Formats: sequence, structure tokens, C-alpha cells
Amino acid sequence: MPGFELFGDLERKEVNDVLDNGVLMRYGFDGMRNGHWKAKELETELGKAFNSKHVQLVSSGTAAVSVALASAGVGAGDEVIMPTFTFVASFEAIMILGAIPVLVDIDDTLTLDPKAVEAAITDKTKAVMVVHMCGSMANLNELQKVCNTNGLVLVEDACQAIGATYNGKPLGSIGDLGCFSFDFVKTITCGEGGAVITNNKDFYVNADHYSDHGHDHIGSDRGAETHPFLGYNFRISELHAAVGLAQVRRLSEFLEIQRKYLKIFQDKLSQIPEVTLRTVPEDGEESGAFFNFFLPDLETTRAVIQAFKENGIDACWNYYDNNWHYIRKWDHLKELKSLSPITQEVKDGLKYLQTKSFKQSDHFIGRNISCLIKLSWTENEVNERAEKMAEIISQLV
Repeated sequence: MPGFELFGDLERKEVNDVLDNGVLMRYGFDGMRNGHWKAKELETELGKAFNSKHVQLVSSGTAAVSVALASAGVGAGDEVIMPTFTFVASFEAIMILGAIPVLVDIDDTLTLDPKAVEAAITDKTKAVMVVHMCGSMANLNELQKVCNTNGLVLVEDACQAIGATYNGKPLGSIGDLGCFSFDFVKTITCGEGGAVITNNKDFYVNADHYSDHGHDHIGSDRGAETHPFLGYNFRISELHAAVGLAQVRRLSEFLEIQRKYLKIFQDKLSQIPEVTLRTVPEDGEESGAFFNFFLPDLETTRAVIQAFKENGIDACWNYYDNNWHYIRKWDHLKELKSLSPITQEVKDGLKYLQTKSFKQSDHFIGRNISCLIKLSWTENEVNERAEKMAEIISQLV
């Protein structure tokens, strides 16, 4: 999956441009730049790639989620519905705003179950954050209906599914706001970085100001800018943006490789009766970042994962036993382990985690194996890997 596997002359050229003019900060120092604005260029390219009017670059995918939510007015005491299967950054990004993450079950897409979302809505609910995990997507038509009916903001975290489409539209462009990550293990990378995309001008202006200490970015004198409201520092550097600029121009190249390899895995392993492929909504096209499938039960899944490790099949996970990506092992959230005091409102809002069970999520995560697709593999290596995986599974199911 990671674009760094194919770093080349394009990335080096863009980075050298920044080093040659010496301006590493995305704002200000106009006279020194010699016309080089890598962050602005990257925002333009991302807007084209994702059919979005407005793009705001930020320092990480986590920052993108916080900025997106803040831009839509999410704050202290508000509830944000999110999935049980995601990365810890999802609830961190909510809690940093003083809001309350409300975790609900996933379905066989490995993303939010619209029925579970609907059941979790209260008078405090402000937003629904769908996380398109492992290269696929949620049933966005249903989620949009739920949000529209209840007046909720729909935020798409497409950090692990950049390039996937739903009804012909890029993921991230369908909800009110979309979020991307460009960290070191994403399809396109700049080491650390992220982006918020939206077609809502007000949300964009909020994101633009909020991510840079509240600067209004009016005029050419940074010192004379006003601050319409409080903001924080979620800026990306020109060096990071330079790498991202080269990478986004190669996105179609990376997607072609990923999807070709995904099809090889799907065609080979779907021949095994006990293997069920992860559900992709109708009219959805995966990015190909991961190959996901289900086995009959948790015990079989664990045995297959162990056999994969013993036979040199790397980069495959069962997230039921994973510390980062599933509610079961998020003890630091359940026990509210924090360096600083947490507000009573958030404490009260998270009490449900002490007793809440997620049997539906356990059912899907416990049986799922998710395998990274590497851009650096050759087609022969992928075929050999698929053959070995199919052989191991057939021996154990």
C-alpha cells in the first residue's frame, strides 16, 4: 500500500525545489519563494482528484478529523458516532475537542452499520463519522439518509481508502466533510500530513483559519492578519507537501497496481468454500489497499494467522487481537487513562463503555483477516503469495 515503496525522481525534484528556495513554512515569506507554493499546489491537485471545491492541508490524518469536526461546530459535550473498528486516532480526534465518542457496531463492510447508527442517536448527537477501513467503504446512501433525517453532519474518514469510489464519486467527497491521511503507511504519503475536503465554503473557511492559529489569511502581510476566532497549529510544512504533491500525481499508477493485485487474491481465495469476501456496497469500487476476507470462526482465523506467520506471509492481521484498531483492546479509553483531567461531561458520556458489549462487531472482526497489498511486489510474487495463502487456509478450515 505505501507510496514510499515507489519513491523516485518526481519526489526528489519537488523536495529539491523547496530546499533550493529555502522556505519550509507553508505561509508567509512570499519574497523568498520564487513562486514555489507546494502546499497550495497540493491542495489544487487534491481538489481535482476528489472533485471537491475546497481542500485544507493539515499536519496529519488525526488533525484532519479534529479540524473537520471543529469546522462543523462540534465541541464540548457533543456526541459523535463512530465505529468500533478504526484507529485510536478516531476517538482521540473527537475527545481533543471535548466531544464524546459514541462507538457503535460495524457490519460486513467492516464499517458503520447504518441501523446501529440510527439506534445510537440522542439529542446530543452532532455528527456521524464513518471510517472507510482497509480500502473499502460503508453503505453511504443509508448513512446519508440517517444524517439528513436527523440533521447530522456526515464526516468521512477515508484515510485508509484513498482512491476508492462510491456511485462513481471519490470517497471523502460524499459526506459534508472528508478526511485523508498521508502518513508513512498510506497509499500516497508525505511522511506526516493530512487533508480536509469539502464543498461547503463555510466549513472550508473555518478549517483554513482553525488549523493556523485562527489567522484569516487575508492579504500578503501575515503580521497584519486578524484572528476571527481561536485556532490551533495543525499546519503542514512545505517539505511534506512537496512529497505529497509528487505522490498525488502518481495516485492512478498506485491504484492500478493495488487493484490488479487485489483481484488476484480475490480470484484465488474465493474458490475456497469457507472463505467469504468482505462486502463492498453496490456501485462501490475498492482502492485495493487491503485484501479482506472472513473465515468461519475466531479459532480458525487465529490458526490461519499463526500459520501465515510461520510460512512467511507477512502484513496480515486479525484485528480482534490487535491493540490499535478495535474496541476490545482499548483499555486506555475504557479506563480514561489521561495525563490531564477529563471533564465530567466526557466522563459521564463514556460510562457506557464499562458495560457495553459489541457482539455484532466481534462476529465480523473475529472472523476477518486483513492483508496489506504492497506496491513493491511483482505480479509473480503476488500469484505465489495467493497460492500459498490458499494452500494454508485449505489445510486448516
